[in-house]
Amino acid sequence: MDQLLWGIDLGGTKIEGVILPAGQEALPVMRTRIDTESHKGYRHILSQIRSLVQQMQERSGLRPDRIGFGTPGVLDPVLQTMKNCNSTALNGEPLQKDLEEVLQVPVVLANDANCFALAETQWGIVQQKVPGAQLVFGIIMGTGVGGGIVVNGRVWNGRHGIGGEWGHNFLDESGGPCYCGKTGCVETVLSGPALQRFYFEQSGHQRSLREITDRHQAGTDPAATRTIDRLTHFFGKAVSVVTNLLDPDVIVVGGGVGNIDALYDAGIASLRKNIFNNRLDVPVLKPALGDSAGVFGAAALIG
Repeated sequence: MDQLLWGIDLGGTKIEGVILPAGQEALPVMRTRIDTESHKGYRHILSQIRSLVQQMQERSGLRPDRIGFGTPGVLDPVLQTMKNCNSTALNGEPLQKDLEEVLQVPVVLANDANCFALAETQWGIVQQKVPGAQLVFGIIMGTGVGGGIVVNGRVWNGRHGIGGEWGHNFLDESGGPCYCGKTGCVETVLSGPALQRFYFEQSGHQRSLREITDRHQAGTDPAATRTIDRLTHFFGKAVSVVTNLLDPDVIVVGGGVGNIDALYDAGIASLRKNIFNNRLDVPVLKPALGDSAGVFGAAALIG
């Protein structure tokens, strides 16, 4: 059998594993998941990962040479411990070292946004629409805001391990305090919870992002329209900074907020207005792989 790629997406509620053939099509040999049970602590998470890998081996009759891991934070390249993880039990822990001891195979780690960008580059919308793209910027806009950079088919982690973390660039004071300790980060303006909070401030009503979007599209709720207008205005401003700096061949927008259609007309118009150029050529695309991108991207780390 051709080389097989083993990937694991380590999330706060589930750990998902996949075995993929190396090649142009992502057709899983097998795919399975297990609960993370992160509330039971770091050592338990390691135990759950070991259980998942054992299940994969037993069900497939295969053994990995290496495993790629998508993580909810990053491995500090100097300290070799995890940081910026929303699954806080991982922070400060030598996850790569411990995984290699538990699993007895080499592992490669990258954050979930990098895995998203890598999967969409190798098997997803980039391959479909912009084959041969050399520099891809992948955006995640959901509960939080993050991003990943892929250069010539490889993740760019950076000197501090924070390559692509545009969610904590400054955007606007109106976003207010961020959990990271700064004020007005992109995440405080463009994340799903930030948009819902803005809508509540405007209307006095608590609504889901889906409800807000539907009410905007119906044209019946001025507060909803102000919320979506705020999203598209600041999306263009925030992405223009990345575009000016990296000038990517393609931008892929994932996460729940990325499903809002207004991003792909008014949001792109705002980007066009704010970049340092007289036109906008870079395609801004929805992803193609759905919830497969994270685990597929983890497997692609060892491709």
